[in-house]
Amino acid sequence: SMSLREHALSLFRSAVGTVRPAPMMKRALKLQGDGCPQLLVKGQAFPVKRDLYLVGFGKAVLGMAAAAEEILGVHLVRGIITVPLGIQESLQRAGMQEMLLKPHSKIQVIEGAKNNLPDAEALKGAVAIQQLAEGLTADDLLLVLISGGGSALLPAPIPPILLEEKEKLTKMLASRGAAIQELNIVRKTLSVLKGGGLAQLAYPAQVVSLILSDVIGDPLDIIASGPTAASSHSVQDCLQILAKYNLLHNLPKSVETVLSSSPTKPTASEDYSHVSNIIIGSNTLALEEAKHQAEGLGYAALVLSAAIHGEVGRVATLYCQLIQLVCLGHAGLGEGPLCDEMRGNLLQLAAELEIPGLDFTKFLQALEGLGPERPVCILAGGETTVQLQGTGKGGRNQELALRVGLGLHRAQAASSPQGRCEIIFFSGGTDGQDGPTEAAGAFCSPGLVAEALQEGLDVEAFLSNNDSYTFFSWFQGGHHLLVTGLTGTNVMDMHAILIRGM
Repeated sequence: SMSLREHALSLFRSAVGTVRPAPMMKRALKLQGDGCPQLLVKGQAFPVKRDLYLVGFGKAVLGMAAAAEEILGVHLVRGIITVPLGIQESLQRAGMQEMLLKPHSKIQVIEGAKNNLPDAEALKGAVAIQQLAEGLTADDLLLVLISGGGSALLPAPIPPILLEEKEKLTKMLASRGAAIQELNIVRKTLSVLKGGGLAQLAYPAQVVSLILSDVIGDPLDIIASGPTAASSHSVQDCLQILAKYNLLHNLPKSVETVLSSSPTKPTASEDYSHVSNIIIGSNTLALEEAKHQAEGLGYAALVLSAAIHGEVGRVATLYCQLIQLVCLGHAGLGEGPLCDEMRGNLLQLAAELEIPGLDFTKFLQALEGLGPERPVCILAGGETTVQLQGTGKGGRNQELALRVGLGLHRAQAASSPQGRCEIIFFSGGTDGQDGPTEAAGAFCSPGLVAEALQEGLDVEAFLSNNDSYTFFSWFQGGHHLLVTGLTGTNVMDMHAILIRGM
């Protein structure tokens, strides 16, 4: 029979497969009819009255554009996409031809945003996209492809603000402790294309955005800073943030000019009647596919949440306790004071993590209703955060896996009833990258940690040095590392717990 690791790997592969650009675009986008062709997007019809244009920006957009051009064929007049620096070469090297445009493509590719920071090349791409959008008429249709990382690839500060000035202001805010949401509000307010700007410039053309979400909860105005979504923020919000961090009095002249002349209210929602924003790929979609696969492998499968976030140590504790609760059930100890205490702890932890949309009580009921005889698979997704303390090599997925393994080993040493369960936990980044390593994540089990301790490795020391990659590399030639190579997509991370009785 397949090992739990092989099962986990096949779940990850199928989840990522379902949000890879080509299958995702082919599911979502069709072109119908000859006389007056129609673009069908997830069942919605958009007539192509005259010309069809395409623009895009983000880390997964190259593959999305290649698939779109194939679907649209001769109807596509022209396209411009901005993608991360070096991506064409990386995909070429990885042999991922299907993610690259054909030689005589009508789509122009501009690479920029080195190290995910806006730069002159990205600005050039943004200006080209702006000019294309401004020239459209009521009979044109603009297809917009958006994925994570789109924000840095679409910098177009409102004149007279220079890119350097906007960057400097963003850096100053960040250094004073501004949250990412706050930085995004300020960036959007000072930008021509973000916060619905692109959609406004394309008016009166029909705008159809296909979005691959890499943000918890899939908020349209946050993904790539929402170039085609009505912004829920105003200039007032921006000024408040600048005041909060004491920056109102040393702003560049150009920023003062723009802020004083901007309309104070956000654009009304009725001004977006020509726009359709459609999410075609997300963490939720990937988890649904993994659940379907797990059931096919004989697991009783449950999705916990696609919005897991928070400090990696606390998320690991939540998973460890969840696993112990399942193992108590497997040992026929699903009732009693130990279980009640564990449920109480879990509810407390879940409440502290504030996971949006999660009814944890209901989840625990579903979990207990599974019955002790079937193997169990619990799936989740989102993005944890790691406080860097050490100088080691790793990423948030590898660190989460190691922390869960260590927590389970400790619980076992304290004579918990998980001894009769075979357990594996894994965490992986759907983009195929976890931190500055070639791994996407890792698999871990309490047995692996026990083996490490027997060999005299100090697991704690690896964790406090943020050195999870080195830890996993020690064993069986890195057999516990999840190495997929670039996937060409990104819907955050996926976590899975697989448990079966021994």
